[in-house]
Amino acid sequence: MSNHSIHEKPTPLTTPLNIGIAGGGLLGRLSAWQLARQGHDVALFESHTFDHPKGACWTAAGMISPLSEIVHCPLPIYEMGMRSLEIWPRWMQTLQNDLNNMADSLAETNTPLKFAHLDSEHSLYRQAGSLVVAHPQDWAELSQFRADLKQKLSSLNPSHQTASAARPQFEARIEDCNQQRLAVLEPALEHFQQGLYLTQEADIDNRRLLNRLLSLLKALNVNLIENTPVMCEPHIITTLHSNRPTAHTFDCVIDCRGLGAQVKNDELSADRTCKHMLRGVRGEVLMVQSSEITLNRPVRLMHPRYKLYVVPKPNQHFVIGATEIESDDMSPMSLQSNLELSSALYTINPAFSEARIIEQSVNCRPAFMDNLPRVQSQDGLISANGLYRHGYLLSPVIVEDVLSQLTSLMRPTTFHAQPIS
Repeated sequence: MSNHSIHEKPTPLTTPLNIGIAGGGLLGRLSAWQLARQGHDVALFESHTFDHPKGACWTAAGMISPLSEIVHCPLPIYEMGMRSLEIWPRWMQTLQNDLNNMADSLAETNTPLKFAHLDSEHSLYRQAGSLVVAHPQDWAELSQFRADLKQKLSSLNPSHQTASAARPQFEARIEDCNQQRLAVLEPALEHFQQGLYLTQEADIDNRRLLNRLLSLLKALNVNLIENTPVMCEPHIITTLHSNRPTAHTFDCVIDCRGLGAQVKNDELSADRTCKHMLRGVRGEVLMVQSSEITLNRPVRLMHPRYKLYVVPKPNQHFVIGATEIESDDMSPMSLQSNLELSSALYTINPAFSEARIIEQSVNCRPAFMDNLPRVQSQDGLISANGLYRHGYLLSPVIVEDVLSQLTSLMRPTTFHAQPIS
């Protein structure tokens, strides 16, 4: 991250700018939406299609789970995640208002609504907490997870506070559940004898969010350029879709390409050492459909090898993931991974045995060596990358940091940019 505080809110720029954004995934769309709402001219470049992104944002389960992550991740991930829990509801309300205004405007001009459907019984954002459960053979791991979680949360308090003073903070966020309590929260989990209820966590319907953001970007007249790989440098995005690269100039370029911004070993310079290199971390997920199971919130299953989760989606779909393999291999899911994910799903509830596999997905998460995100800026260029497996957990904070850095970079006299024809 940059030196900006994660609690610092960006100050909107008063002078409209011409902004080029490389990467049409979650970061790119959120940044484009926020900037277009402020009245800036925005061009968004994507190397694939906007309707079906190839990045991890499409494959992800969309969990916003800072408490679950604090045990295994550096403290900044938790801090940024808690900040995201404050931002997401506000942004979702703004997004819905924008969609409603768009629909009203189209209705007034008798223009058919060609964008994402606005009416749905399913909310984009759900803050119903999450559950952590374990089978008897893994109860020791669940107990250790609880102890580590309590210790990490206690360490957030000033050093002079006693353990008893930290207890209310822990109990307000984490509830120990016996079998009866689990059955109330999730009847489909009534056979589990113990678990933890992380009350503050949330999840988001990521694919519908991406589609709705795309609808808004179209309505806001963002210049959407797809199927176009690019290179980024200060003030310039160079398109590489033909034998004749074309340079487009902007007041500022925002690089959100994920692994598309990867630097090869032979391209490293003195100021781009190995620790600043992006790497891909392979993740595999299954999407299944079952009319026999209902879940109301994400469920994590303690597992000796993976951080396994099941996230309910609309239309009785469920996402289960995810493997975590140090590789940028994008080949199809392995038989071993399929068996492990399927077996774990079956043990959560045997009724999943009749679930239909709708999708097997593989993607690579962009990560730096320390698994922390970075927002780096220089005159005319801001780079945001390395969200690892925390895309939806951290994106709002990263976007706010990008906007803050953009404000800091811009001066009364800006680079003379030429709009794309």
